[in-house]
Amino acid sequence: MQLGFVSAILDQSNFEEMIDIASDLGFECVEVACWPQGKAERRYAGVSHIDVDKVLESDEYASHILNYSKEKKIEISSLAYYPNTMDGNLEKRSIAVEHLMKVIKASSKLGIGMVTTFIGRDQEKTVEENLELVKEIWTPIIKLAEECQVKVAIENCPMLFGPDQWPGGQNLMTTPAIWRKVFEILPSNYLGLNYDPSHFVWQMIDYIKPIYDFKDKIFHVHYKDIKLYKDKLDQVGIMAYPLEFMSPKIPGLGDVDWGKYVSALTDIKYDGYTCIEIEDKAFEGSKEKILDSLRLSKRYMEQFVI
Repeated sequence: MQLGFVSAILDQSNFEEMIDIASDLGFECVEVACWPQGKAERRYAGVSHIDVDKVLESDEYASHILNYSKEKKIEISSLAYYPNTMDGNLEKRSIAVEHLMKVIKASSKLGIGMVTTFIGRDQEKTVEENLELVKEIWTPIIKLAEECQVKVAIENCPMLFGPDQWPGGQNLMTTPAIWRKVFEILPSNYLGLNYDPSHFVWQMIDYIKPIYDFKDKIFHVHYKDIKLYKDKLDQVGIMAYPLEFMSPKIPGLGDVDWGKYVSALTDIKYDGYTCIEIEDKAFEGSKEKILDSLRLSKRYMEQFVI
């Protein structure tokens, strides 16, 4: 397994600076944020370390991306773009789908062969209604991915944290039961999972068993922790906004048993990319704190990943 991180945490750095940091800290890979230029709608979104429009337009720029990464001995695990492709707002939906398709094409051109993203969700519609949308919206996206030979790995984050995403959240693929339904609708070898155990912790779902059940669909892996505050949960209950009773943490400072998690990955012989995702507010506020979060996370995960 190769150990890296999601580049979105280095939102003040350009591509070269981000790669330099990855190299200096001893990482092996990065999952590179590729949002449309200058369009952030939430924390950790809107970051663009690779301009996919420029990749598609300029062979020189594409070669620079690959050559600079190779020079620094950093692999690009995936091009990352996490929008809501099934937004109830049709204009936002169209923009998200259009850019995602560009990211897929850019991943193909760069020879990366992986895109990490969300499936999306119309948060005002039922699961059943959203499954119909999956067939409508995602059939052409997956067709393009197959043509480009690019794997699409869906992260299992519900995107349901506060009132802005209430009631249904903005990402449908949140549970093993829904995964099965989506994979039936889109039976493609190019659609799989970007597996993150932290999102199962606060949903009260076993985060180990699905690793075995979906071993052939795990394309990419995240390392992010979640800390549940039992006293707060006792006050508000599981129907509250999740951020009222939990908080994202760096690996080792939350409730995920990372030894069991990585052990399960070795059981299924997963040998792909594994990327630390930093969303811990305790390590925000300065560049040094952010670098500390990467250093500490790397040191902790190296107990399990060499």
